[in-house]
Order: sequence, then structure tokens, then C-alpha cells
Amino acid sequence: MPTYLCATCGTSFAPAAAPPRSCPICEEERQYVPAGGQAWTTTAALAAGHRNAWRRHQPGLYSLQTVPAFAINQRAFLVRTPQGHILWDCIALLDEATREIIAALGGLAGIALSHPHYYTTMQDWAAAFDVPVHLHAADRAHVVRPDDRLRFWEGDSLPLAERLTLVRAGGHYAGGTVLHWAEGEGVLLVGDIVQVTPGARGVSFQWSYPNMLPLSAARLRQLTDRLAPWRYQRIYGAFLGQEVAQGGEAMVAACAARYRRLLEAPAT
Repeated sequence: MPTYLCATCGTSFAPAAAPPRSCPICEEERQYVPAGGQAWTTTAALAAGHRNAWRRHQPGLYSLQTVPAFAINQRAFLVRTPQGHILWDCIALLDEATREIIAALGGLAGIALSHPHYYTTMQDWAAAFDVPVHLHAADRAHVVRPDDRLRFWEGDSLPLAERLTLVRAGGHYAGGTVLHWAEGEGVLLVGDIVQVTPGARGVSFQWSYPNMLPLSAARLRQLTDRLAPWRYQRIYGAFLGQEVAQGGEAMVAACAARYRRLLEAPAT
């Protein structure tokens, strides 16, 4: 039986003879169902018309993104460490070329996800490389395809390797997670828990990006408090071009302060 994918967000569902009646990820207020209605594809159909493009960002860090664009069009990252390589966030397409490239680079030790919009086919990736998937327990209810390889962690941080740590930032989702890599002056892979803005001169924060619903001042303060102990200069976001090469930590603090000022500004 085919594995069906939501064409809007890329979420995969358990193999079945027919597509699901709806996508609970898209029906939730942080995502959306297109005006034309829910649409579906399959993993086989996706592979027939798409491929994954690779990019090297710095030593030990690669991204992969599906072309032509599919669903939300986020990118995944491969972080290479001496203790094993980690796939950060997921994309729906896992084709033979991608399997072979990752195997040639040394395989995977694990997969970690920022939030439910990027869960996509995480179960298939985990099975292909026989590795666990690390998800924050606060977002457990958003998993629509249970799998024995899913590992739900709790608390505010989880070490994955000697210099690689998952940090629960919250914000966009209760379990919203970023990946801190203590490489050089520090790297933060943020998904869209922290959204790098056009031009890469700032960042912003939302409860729902497509529906333009803001994050509350209290949740933003919680997010910045959780990031405060971690040192970093570089930021890599979910989409092509969302990269801050220097000053990332100061940028997050300054943009969060501006965001709070705008939320709390009196009427004029």
C-alpha cells in the first residue's frame, strides 16, 4: 500500500489503500488547508518528479532541499561530528541518491526535529538508517504516524554528541527545539522557531507564520531565557538564504526586545 503525503505540509501517514480524510497538522491553527481543499501525493509519486539538492555551508555542515519545491519547502541539515552524524529536521523526499550520499558520508547516528511541521517522513528516514528520532515530549500529540524509533525527551536540553545539544526553546510550539553546535564561535540551527528575516539582518518569532499570528510577550521572554545560556554567532534557518554569519546571539536579543516593545506599545 502507498504512503500518502499531505501536499501542503508534507506530513506522512501510515501506508493505506486510500489517502486520509484530512491532515490534522494543516487543520490546526498554526498551519492551513488551501482554499482549493486538501490534496495528497505519495512517496513514490514525489520521488518520480523531484530530487534533493545539496549545499555545503561550512566544514561539517550540509543542507538538502527538495527541488522543485514541495509542501513547506524547508531544508534539512546534516551535521557531521566524530560521535556520529545527525540529521536536523526532515524533508519528505528520501530517494536513492540521498540514501547513497548519506551512507557515503558515514551514515546517521540520529535524527532530531524542531517542531511538527517538519516531521514529514521522519519514520522512513529512521527506518532507512536504523536510528532514533528525537522529539520533544511536549509535542507528542502532534505525531500522526507512531513508530518505535521515536524517542520523546523531556526537560530543556538533550546532549546528542560531545558538542551538539538540543535546546527546548518553545514559542512556535510548546516543544519547539533548536540545535546548538559548539563549533567555532557557536552555531544555532533554528528551523523556524527563530525565523531569520529577509536580508538576514534580523530575526522574528511567530505562533503561526502562515496565519500571521504573533507570539505573546510572555512566550517570547521564555524563549529568549532558554536560549540565553548558549553561545553562538551563526544561525541557520529553515529556508534557503536564512543564514546569519556573525552576531547571531546579539541579533536574537535585540530583535526580541524590539518585538516586545511593539507588543507592549500604547495606542496612538
